[in-house]
Amino acid sequence: MLGAPTVLAPTGPRVVVVGGGFAGASFARALKREDPTIAVALVEPSEPYTACPMSNAVIAGLPDIGAQHFGYGGLEDDGIVHVPQRVVRVDAARRRAVLADDVMLDYDRLVVAPGIDMRLDAIPGYDAAAAELLPHAWKAGEQTLLLRRQLEAMEDGGLVIIAAPPNPFRCPPGPYERASLIAHFLQTRKPRSKLLILDAKDAFSKQRLFEQAWTELYPGLVEWESLSFGGKVTEVDAPARTLTTEFGSHKAAVVNVIPPQRAGAIATTIGVADQTGWCPIDPMTFESRLVSNVHIIGDAAIGGAMPKSAFTANAQAKACATALANLLRGQEPGSPKLTNTCYSLIAPDQAVSIAGVYEPANGLLTEVQGAGGTSPLDAPRSVREEEAVYAQAWFKTITQEAFG
Repeated sequence: MLGAPTVLAPTGPRVVVVGGGFAGASFARALKREDPTIAVALVEPSEPYTACPMSNAVIAGLPDIGAQHFGYGGLEDDGIVHVPQRVVRVDAARRRAVLADDVMLDYDRLVVAPGIDMRLDAIPGYDAAAAELLPHAWKAGEQTLLLRRQLEAMEDGGLVIIAAPPNPFRCPPGPYERASLIAHFLQTRKPRSKLLILDAKDAFSKQRLFEQAWTELYPGLVEWESLSFGGKVTEVDAPARTLTTEFGSHKAAVVNVIPPQRAGAIATTIGVADQTGWCPIDPMTFESRLVSNVHIIGDAAIGGAMPKSAFTANAQAKACATALANLLRGQEPGSPKLTNTCYSLIAPDQAVSIAGVYEPANGLLTEVQGAGGTSPLDAPRSVREEEAVYAQAWFKTITQEAFG
């Protein structure tokens, strides 16, 4: 910490990165590879970082939470300064980030990768206190373990409810992967129990693949209620573990409420989030459309057709690093082409996926038609098992790339 201001006052350019998740960590390492002369500081108070990808498996009683923990030693080995603090405000005119302890970090470019925050004011009755009773578990860590403990403690025959949010939200397949793995847990550990998904949408990513998996793997166990059929939760009674919808109320033994989301709070503080709660960007450089010399990557950015996923965060980080290195050299940033693949476990040893390719067009990141696709329907078990192997390999690769 004491070395941070010195390291960020070199003869070369200075870049401060706010947020040490997949976007921020991947960006910092990629920028150092692009140009080792750039001084890079990563400001992130939490260590270890707890990864959300694969955390649904932790909820379902499979791996230990320790498998989700990653430190910043690999970044420090690359010459990146890890500042274990929080940015509390930014003086954009002076290009200065102010930390919670009043240390000031001057920058030439600021990269903001704050992830998401829960909109705890979006559903009447669901606030921070309610989340301790009905966990969202949408930020991996203690909430993940709380939901796991509740499932383990539930009596056989109890009802589990997942309340899925409206778009946009982080990791569009995430609630349905979670439903699949909880269904596996119930089938093997609480066979008289049921799972109900109350959804604020009428459709979701990889829907046909998930529904086929639920029918084949967990017959009669999973029920999905869409927006049109009363799936949107309008009120929460946390002590009673009861959710109210437009069509009635549902009481359950375990309730997982995933509320609407927005960019992490620092995005609003800096002024890079608009009225939607997300951050508009130039898709060529990821520079904010609201504050100059500030770039936003990962979940917080309005990514056009790109979903909010760890793969997306990593891809945007590398594209932004290339663009930023060029800008700092006085060169044109170039036009990026980005890819995303979302793997979702439907059982501990089976997975499905969706892939896409994206490029800037009309001021947004748009999908290249015909360049992506999903896993085939009606595929044999061997194909699903192979995709589960790919999913594990992807997680190992992306965490190694981000954290070393």
